[in-house]
Formats: sequence, structure tokens, C-alpha cells
Amino acid sequence: MEIYLFLKLAWFALLGILLIALAVMVGMDMGVGALLRFVGKTDAERRSALNMIGPHWDGNQVWFVLGGGAIFAAFPTLYATAFSTFYVVMMLLLFSMILRPLAFEYRSKLESVRWRDSWDWMFLISGAVPMIVFGAAMGNVLQGVAFRFEWTAQYILEQSFLWYLLNPFALMAGFLSLCLALQQGAAMLMIRGEQPVYGRARTYGSTAGLIAAVLFAIGGVWVSFMHGFTISGTVDGGVASSPMNGPAVEMRVGAWLDNYRSYPILWAVPAIGLISMVLAALSLRMNRSVLGWWLNAVAWAGTIGSVGVSMFPFMMPSTINPSQSLTVWNATASELTLGWMLVAALVFVPTIICYTSWAFAVMGGKRQISDMETLTEEDEAY
Repeated sequence: MEIYLFLKLAWFALLGILLIALAVMVGMDMGVGALLRFVGKTDAERRSALNMIGPHWDGNQVWFVLGGGAIFAAFPTLYATAFSTFYVVMMLLLFSMILRPLAFEYRSKLESVRWRDSWDWMFLISGAVPMIVFGAAMGNVLQGVAFRFEWTAQYILEQSFLWYLLNPFALMAGFLSLCLALQQGAAMLMIRGEQPVYGRARTYGSTAGLIAAVLFAIGGVWVSFMHGFTISGTVDGGVASSPMNGPAVEMRVGAWLDNYRSYPILWAVPAIGLISMVLAALSLRMNRSVLGWWLNAVAWAGTIGSVGVSMFPFMMPSTINPSQSLTVWNATASELTLGWMLVAALVFVPTIICYTSWAFAVMGGKRQISDMETLTEEDEAY
């Protein structure tokens, strides 16, 4: 195998790993934020929930930066096209995420009930909206985006953002993403919380997991009747990366299942995702919160992995000019860039996993609701 071809495949796999880590870690604290108003009925209960993720939420954002950075450097054409095409959605995502640090910093600065109640709503918005956008983006990419390139390589978008943001399949994918985040957040609330936060989190988390499983199953059936994309021309994986060099691409119903038909073992990926969602919900119901957290992480891997397996080698298909679709073969950076980035990733990704694990181990343990009732201005707490 040519080294350039290997690097392209390696970075496609690494991008999937980074997106899974982003979904698990960032989804967890966004799930807690979205559940805050429902699992905490008093100010002390809500502060105990906030202090379970307070020491970690900003560290978890490193996966968000890594995911964006990997797309920027390893798939520059995809980065330029996707971030421009989804500009309005990206602005919505950034605006909602700006609210999060503000809510963490300012919520407990004043004793006013109205003040704290307002910031609790900000936690809900800044937790739910990014996860819906994350899932909706996945749903939109699966359906294909109405973009094309002119001879100057300038992209043209021929679709209103209202359609790609609010179409039924994208919304369903968005709510699936939100449900998985709620389940992940609920597992953390159970691991570090005490009653009554613990019991409420168990109810919301197990319910969200079962809803996610139903949505995932519906999505799988939906995809089988959806127009997918398949390469009908000859692929040369060693050609210079450019959307203008794409092979002939065909759109037809059920094409997203072609990889599963060619390699039936791949059905294990969505099966693992679906089974993990159900088992995670049952684990939370049975008070096995740590097991539920890990099963939910596997569910995220199964869900994102199913998208990757279905679409490979496509990364952002075009419904206007399918032959200009962005794929693993024509949207990557140069061989030299991919090579040096792979070296950096092999060093820094394990490092991040190690220090994140260490931080969770050092700052673990239950958060006592009674401690939140006696906090003073000098205490290091949210």
C-alpha cells in the first residue's frame, strides 16, 4: 500500500476516534447542563451537580479543539467547505457554547433566585443546542449537501440553511445525539451524586437511552430507503487532493448499505451501538452507573462508527454535482502534512487521555448536597 494512501485511511480512522471522544467527554458535561433544571430542585442540589463537572468541563473542550484542528489540518478542503456551508449553524453552535463558561463563572456570584434561575436556563440551552447541532450535522452529511465547485474551486451552496438545519432526518439525528448526551450526563450525575439528584438522574438517563435506541433503529431503516452515494468510476488514491479530481459518483436509494453488503461483518458496528444503548439504559436503571457510563461511550462509538462505515469513503457528498463530493481520496492534506500530524497525534492523544484520566481520578468522589448549603465566597466552587 502506498504511504499516502495509508495516511489518508489512518486519518479517516483518527477523525472518527476524535469525534467519538468529543461526543463522550463534551457530551457528558453538556448532558449534565441540559439536565440541571430537572435533576436539581433546590439551589444546593443544582450546585452539587455543577461541581461534579466544574473541574473538568473546560478540559473536556480539548477534544472539541482537537476535532476541529484535525479537520483543519488533515482535511483542509473539507474544513473550508463544511465550515462555510454550515456557517449559520456554526455561529449558532459557537454562540451557545460561549454561554457555557459565562454560566459557570457568573451563576453563583449573586444570591438572587431570578439571577441563578436565568443562568440555569443558559446551561440548558448551551448544553442541548450544541448536541442537537452535532447530530443534525451528521444527519445532513448523510443526506448530502447541495454544494458544488466552480472551475476556480470556489464552492457554491444552493440550499437554504433552514432546510439543512430543520429537515426531519437531521432533526431526528439531532435528538438522537441529545438523548445520548443526556444519558452520559445522567450516568455522571449518578456516579458523583447523592439522593435526590441520583434518583432523578437515573430516571432521565435510562429513559433517554431507550429513546435513543428507538431513534437509532428508525434512523437505520430511514437510511436504507434514502438516496446514498457510491463511486462508479475508477479511484486513484494517490492523486493530488482536489474536489475537481473526483471520480464518477452515482446517487441511488440504499447505496449507504453497500459497504455492509460487501462486508457483512460491518453490521456488528450498528448492532453494537443499538445493544449498548439498551444495556446502558438498563444498567442505569439497575444502579450500575459506572457500567452505564462506559456502555454509553460504546453506544457513541457504535453510532458514529455506523455513519463512518455507511459513508466510507465519502465525507461530504454533493447532491448538485455528486462527482465533486468530498471523499477520503480528494479532500486530504499533503502526504508530508498527514505524516507529521500522525506523529504528533501518536504522542499527544495518549498524553491527553492520561492526564484526563488522572484528573478524573484525583478529583473524583461524591459531591455532598449539604456542603453546597454552607459554601462561602472564599470557597473554590461553582
